[in-house]
Amino acid sequence: MAHTEVILTTNLPPLGAEADIVRVRRGYARNFLIPQGKALEVSKGTLRALNHLKARRSEREAREQTAAAELAARINKLKLTLTLETGETGKAFGSITAKDLTERIEAELKDVTLPKHAVVLDKGIKESGEHEVAVRLHADVTAKLKIKVTAANAEPEAQTSEE
Repeated sequence: MAHTEVILTTNLPPLGAEADIVRVRRGYARNFLIPQGKALEVSKGTLRALNHLKARRSEREAREQTAAAELAARINKLKLTLTLETGETGKAFGSITAKDLTERIEAELKDVTLPKHAVVLDKGIKESGEHEVAVRLHADVTAKLKIKVTAANAEPEAQTSEE
């Protein structure tokens, strides 16, 4: 297969980050990456422009890491109390999922939008008590969210058979 090397001008997660030189199929480079402005052909001129792209990439990464560290500090201070519906025997009807926690954090902090998989939770929380959940905000920044889960007994409706 015919391959070519291109310099990425934007961050493309499946291929690489800004200023990376990657090997892709010629048609993909010619028909998609280069016309969309997402990559440049490797030549003497573009190799000189590579330094500019690397500087831009390092600035962007530093900004992202700083923003993630500030958000992590806010999340570390947060303590959420959630209620889990339980039956008479104390068995939980559902569980608290990563999506529930993400929505609750966004509601509490108001001006924050978390990535879909930021909350690291292997399985839903079904027990009441104190829990600590990791929130991955950046490759190098992870916050610890403290949550308290309380049980709310769901009362079954009273059946009256004498009437």
